[in-house]
Amino acid sequence: MSHANITTNIIDEKRYTPKSGWFILPITFGLFFGGIALFVATVTTFQHPLPGISAVVMFICGIISFFGFMAIAPNDSRVLLLFGDYKGTARESGFYWVNPFFSKKKLSLRIRNFETGSLVHPEEKNPATGQVIRKKSRSSGKPSKVNDRDGNPIEISAVVVWKVVNTAEALFEVNDYEDYISVQSESALRNLASRHPYDCEDHELSLRGSITEVCVQLQQDIQERLDQAGIEILEARISHLAYAPEIASAMLQRQQAGAVVAARTKIVDGAVGMVELALDQLKNKGIIDLDDERRAAMVSNLLVVLCSDRHTQPVINTGSLYQ
Repeated sequence: MSHANITTNIIDEKRYTPKSGWFILPITFGLFFGGIALFVATVTTFQHPLPGISAVVMFICGIISFFGFMAIAPNDSRVLLLFGDYKGTARESGFYWVNPFFSKKKLSLRIRNFETGSLVHPEEKNPATGQVIRKKSRSSGKPSKVNDRDGNPIEISAVVVWKVVNTAEALFEVNDYEDYISVQSESALRNLASRHPYDCEDHELSLRGSITEVCVQLQQDIQERLDQAGIEILEARISHLAYAPEIASAMLQRQQAGAVVAARTKIVDGAVGMVELALDQLKNKGIIDLDDERRAAMVSNLLVVLCSDRHTQPVINTGSLYQ
């Protein structure tokens, strides 16, 4: 079976340097008002119709010229198209004039962020009047439910910080670059969570124990998916991480049991060392000479005292050493 080679033509961004609008503005006003004045003078004096035709042409040229003006704010851009042909992108802020027949698509270059799991509500318009009823908005993010590497259901969400670095790719390579970022970030987060355990005690990379390394991996995974969309991921941080509610109580008991075992292990290690030290000092200083049976009894008593989680009650022996 033969597979066809699919090639994608990536559109590179071209910088466009527009003319300053302050020099064209007086000319445009001159054409607009000059055409009106010439037309009025031609009509009132009943002269040859040629000046009147020239006046109409001047007036129309003045009106058309007004459509060529544009103001670009800092960290904004205009993608310029001429009848569907990409001509370039103007990035410098200021007041400019371009070909009036250019289509000027506004695209922000500001740094933006969003939380995975959020929903985008599209703009709504009144069908009758065309007036915008509700502007485009994004809801707050909700944690995504996914299984980690060990199959445990967890809830996870992340905050992604991004900006547009290639306006041509952002507009022409994907249908809606904001929605594309949201979907791909969600997919990358789910894939990352399924590759690592929630927690691990063997110094292995885990979601809870290696948060810095996991965030770096998440940023790289998202960036790989957005390279052809003209987007740069500046940061990706996990904002919520927890076990799913149905297993949260069981996992909490397991963590508590592990903590108790670790604490008891440390207590026993210390108690054994203290018993060994006490027996060695008794022997070296010649305070008392114990046989094996009495040594075992003393070790048992000392371990009970040192390892008990409650205060022990002392018992005073008023008889002889062995009674």
